[in-house]
Amino acid sequence: MLLWLLLLLLWGGSLQEDRGYALQVQKDVTVQEGLCVTVPCKFIYPREPYYDRASLYIFWFEHGDSIYDPPVATNHPTRAVKTWTKGRFQLIGDPRANDCSLSIRGARRSDAGAYTFRVERGHVKYTYADSWLTVLVTDLTEKPHIHILQPLESGHPANLTCSVSGSCEGARPLAFSWVGEALNEMDPTTRQSPVLTFTPRPQDHGTNLTCRVKQNDRHTPANLNLKAMGNSSSHSILEGQSLHLQCVALSNPPAELSWFQGPSVRNVSISNSSDLRWPRVSLEDAGRFTCRAKNALGSGSVSLNLFVLYPPRLTEPLCFWEAEVLHCTCSAQAWPVPSLHWWIGDRRVEGNSSNASVTSGSTKSCTNSSLRLQVVLTSVLRLCCEARNDFGNQSVTVLLLPGKSASRAEVALGALGGAGTMALICLCVCLTFFCLMKTHRKQANRNPEGTDDEDPVMGTVTWSPKSVSFGANIFLLDT
Repeated sequence: MLLWLLLLLLWGGSLQEDRGYALQVQKDVTVQEGLCVTVPCKFIYPREPYYDRASLYIFWFEHGDSIYDPPVATNHPTRAVKTWTKGRFQLIGDPRANDCSLSIRGARRSDAGAYTFRVERGHVKYTYADSWLTVLVTDLTEKPHIHILQPLESGHPANLTCSVSGSCEGARPLAFSWVGEALNEMDPTTRQSPVLTFTPRPQDHGTNLTCRVKQNDRHTPANLNLKAMGNSSSHSILEGQSLHLQCVALSNPPAELSWFQGPSVRNVSISNSSDLRWPRVSLEDAGRFTCRAKNALGSGSVSLNLFVLYPPRLTEPLCFWEAEVLHCTCSAQAWPVPSLHWWIGDRRVEGNSSNASVTSGSTKSCTNSSLRLQVVLTSVLRLCCEARNDFGNQSVTVLLLPGKSASRAEVALGALGGAGTMALICLCVCLTFFCLMKTHRKQANRNPEGTDDEDPVMGTVTWSPKSVSFGANIFLLDT
């Protein structure tokens, strides 16, 4: 073991030692696009006989990812790797021999970056965070090599093979083409292969024959993402704001981009372009949106859950008497889900008390709350239902005026809406007061001693949103 550690130190690269942990791997590896590279790697971790029978798992992660993200390569049988590295990033050494060597096939521009190694065995769970591998991907500039298996003779068929150092099985195919005067009469399709078969002629002596190699860029849509959204699968936006979603994909031939709304691409098609625009986002725009990219070689998709944020919106309250108990319900919609609170005067009602109890519940974006209040009115009583979230609040205030028989009263609700209705409300109140006084006088004339008739009990509801005025009257009438 000491000899092996000494060899690691002499090898160069990056060595990390921490409580018996050591990692030997090249700091920087350069590979040309489309070619392959092998990265030698050795690691040491504390060994305990008790855990020798435990499974040994090793991982390569993108630098900065958590241990819960998919790795780019692993020998763990149940851990899924990243889709864009599957089949291309492979462990080629035996972990039991402390070998963490990594093979990268068909290097892509997107492979450029840093990668971190991790080991897990029994209670040993360690990430070599201070030693990472950096992969650089450059343009394909490697010159091809032409191999002639036998001397060229006039009138005799011959095979020529063209190859590039660094290519390997399983990598993205390279595009080969042959040019030369000796091939001018050949079918062009027979000249687009790494192996060329032709029959030389006397006049071909001394002419040039060239093999050209370039990166074959034909591939299915890859690296789909929503511009400016990063890798996030959800986005929240305030109601009324503008939104622009742009879908981009690397693809050759170019992919056709389309948008769908719903839980899958089999749902409603809403656009056949790369862009979705909302001048003003509304609540109806919330949902799941999927961009699909498709070409002749395959397809891919990326989805986003859109959440629309808005302040609370209270519905009209409902109140009724049962004996001497007042029951009121209040509801509000908002996102995030709003909280609802009841106030009796300046005191907020929490849970159950001697004469009041509150029950509340939420479903999706709606919160409901009920107030049960046992009270005998001897003075003006003010009740308030308040809804609140991070983007605003609304409240409803109920004023109850004392009367002789509130326990037998019934509630009738009439509403008037709009910011310019205050004058009309005042007129209605005056007319109501006039009619009630007139009725009272008639009853007083018929019953001068007032033995059977009772005064009406009246209440007022005030709706107080942040940007809209709204008024309503509650009349509690004797029965």
